[in-house]
Amino acid sequence: MSERKLNVGLVGGGGGAFIVHPHQRAIHMDGTRQVVCGALHPDPEVAMREAEAWPYPIRGYRNFREMIENESRLPVGERMDYVLIVTPNHVHFEPAKLALEAGFPVFCEKPLTVTLEESDELVRIVKAKNIPFCVAHTYLGHWTSRLSRHIVRSGLLGKIRWVDSHYIQGWLASRAEEQGSLQAEWRVDPKRAGISGCGGDIGTHALMQLRYVTGLEVHRLKAFLETFVEGRRLDDHFTAYCELSNGGKALIRCSQITIGHKNDLGIEVAGENGTLVWNQEEPECLRVYLSGQPDRVYWRGEVKPHDGFLGDVPPELLQEPTTPSGHPEGFHDAFGRLHRCFEADVRAYQRGEYRGADGSRYATVEDGRTGIAFLVAAVESNRRNHEWVTLP
Repeated sequence: MSERKLNVGLVGGGGGAFIVHPHQRAIHMDGTRQVVCGALHPDPEVAMREAEAWPYPIRGYRNFREMIENESRLPVGERMDYVLIVTPNHVHFEPAKLALEAGFPVFCEKPLTVTLEESDELVRIVKAKNIPFCVAHTYLGHWTSRLSRHIVRSGLLGKIRWVDSHYIQGWLASRAEEQGSLQAEWRVDPKRAGISGCGGDIGTHALMQLRYVTGLEVHRLKAFLETFVEGRRLDDHFTAYCELSNGGKALIRCSQITIGHKNDLGIEVAGENGTLVWNQEEPECLRVYLSGQPDRVYWRGEVKPHDGFLGDVPPELLQEPTTPSGHPEGFHDAFGRLHRCFEADVRAYQRGEYRGADGSRYATVEDGRTGIAFLVAAVESNRRNHEWVTLP
């Protein structure tokens, strides 16, 4: 890594936004990245006040257009090196497009955009410019997600027959959008959230976990988008039964009205030889169940190759943990791992050595586009009385 820290510019993050805080901790985690500027709010006056009150000094801008234009004029080393977009969904596309066109790599919260046409446009620009782009699917950053990917994609479970990928919450079981929750307010508004509420907010996470771990694609689906809280305009409960690219089947299910659940993201992958189970709320371990053998539990930091199940394990996977087992990694560490991997690609891009991202270390713009295609197909299936619909 270069001795110079990479500079990051924020789009969004003011006005009580939640997701900017784990991001900024992750950015500063390794001492090789720092936030230097931000357009923090859609109201220009509020944006400047938020910048002045930021926990550490940053350059404040009235809007993202001004930020991208002004930062482009600064010399390398002083200007931002990549843009982090942490706005509601409807304000992902325009700043991402402007930043890419100005030559800035982009790290964008999910879902990628609110329409498939916008996603297609971002994919086109990224390919044309060969520029790094990350979609913030946080849970791919857990070390155990990466071990799960290695196990499944190495064929240790045999052919995958069935996947159950879920994300269950309960925080929208009542009308939180009318009780002062800014996070709820925009998530239930079709103009800001897009065509699906629950599916777009957390169903895309469940889809991405399935695709990342298994390497399989959803070929077609039949979906139920349901709204249990009276008067709500978007779904708060989402279920999709899926046919996978290898002929297997999957259930992608998510809910935001299931009281008692917090951030219950998990995946169960059933193959011909065994089953793997991983849960985000217990992120330090994963479990493997093999027919006729004792159950296996793998803990981060305690994985040994050639143990009778595992064969070779990639050296980078064994060397990567930063804390000993028993000192739990968590949500912020997952964010940190994504930004660390993105940093490597941004530096390669600046050296003229970037050759594209393969999706093994973070979700790419193509992954983001797949998430939007999944939502489009699900909404169409629901509209057509839950018929099978192929992803566009």
